[in-house]
Amino acid sequence: MTSNGTAKETSVREAGIAHAAQRLPSVIVDDYNIELKDGDGFVGDRVSKAAFREMLETCRARMRALGPDPLGDRDSCDFSKRRLDHILLAEDTLASGTVFSAIEAFAQELARVVRLFLAQEGWQGTQAIAVGGGFRDSRAGCLAIGRAGYLLRAEGIDITLEPIRHHPDEGGLIGAVHLAPAWIFSGYDSLLAVDIGGSNIRTGVVTTNLRKAPDLSRSEVWRSEIWRHRDDEPTPTRDEAVERLIDMLTDLIRRADRANLSLAPFIGIGCPGLIEADGTITRGGQNLPGNWESDGFNLAERVAASIPRIGGHATMVVMHNDAVVQGLSEVPDRKDVTRWGILTIGTGLGNARFTNRETEQAEG
Repeated sequence: MTSNGTAKETSVREAGIAHAAQRLPSVIVDDYNIELKDGDGFVGDRVSKAAFREMLETCRARMRALGPDPLGDRDSCDFSKRRLDHILLAEDTLASGTVFSAIEAFAQELARVVRLFLAQEGWQGTQAIAVGGGFRDSRAGCLAIGRAGYLLRAEGIDITLEPIRHHPDEGGLIGAVHLAPAWIFSGYDSLLAVDIGGSNIRTGVVTTNLRKAPDLSRSEVWRSEIWRHRDDEPTPTRDEAVERLIDMLTDLIRRADRANLSLAPFIGIGCPGLIEADGTITRGGQNLPGNWESDGFNLAERVAASIPRIGGHATMVVMHNDAVVQGLSEVPDRKDVTRWGILTIGTGLGNARFTNRETEQAEG
């Protein structure tokens, strides 16, 4: 066995749980990171943030064929989520109607994509789907989700489609507490979490508040930091991105120590793509800076080597797909169903399907 292989196995063994594990403390991950295709290509491309902007531009073009553009001269890609939400509530009914038309078009596509997911073997019997990602963080996004949910139920599909409970920026961090084995919380009140995306990298300290809620339902982000790597010029290399991530985590460790938090020696990482048990990424990392899918690159090992100890104990690093981790933030709120999933709408379409372990054990 090579020394690299030994290091990878040791990392997983010390964590007490494998990277990208199927059986987590609260749920079984039935499926994730499906890349569905049809005759038009990847179906996820039709329900991304970029796809919504294209739909908005199409609606505006129809108006321009008859007269002035009700949204003015600004490019559709330059409207912020906040600005679009303001237009929806403004007195200019034609402008708000144009945005509503784009929302309707997006909702129709979202409903279509959900139908395709429900037809997959790993998604059979899904009772509820939470929708996260940056698109959910807007009134326009929530309206599209609600409309798609209506369309599905109107067709007789018995499923609940609704936005995730937490703000998506926080959900991607809070979900990390459900990656950790239960014993890690003994004597600690917080842990480090990382949410890596195609546009930014976010790190945070999540407090568990176990005394208030043993089921982790009161977990919250105490402090977080964000780096929008997509805005940097020139585009950062992979090594520069990793160094920046480690600096962010190191800063949070110092802040937690000054605040007298008892930080667990655990770092939970959500990252796009298909994650192997040894922590490598085999596909799906194309939107990240540099080549993260190389056989010679292991983010978990790099982080553990740079932050070998937290509070005097060996650091445990566990990685999973970012949609899985964001979905895990919903665990305390999904006890009323057996099988549920998440779709994350952002740069791309993340996805994961879960089965609650308590329900599974009861059925068994």
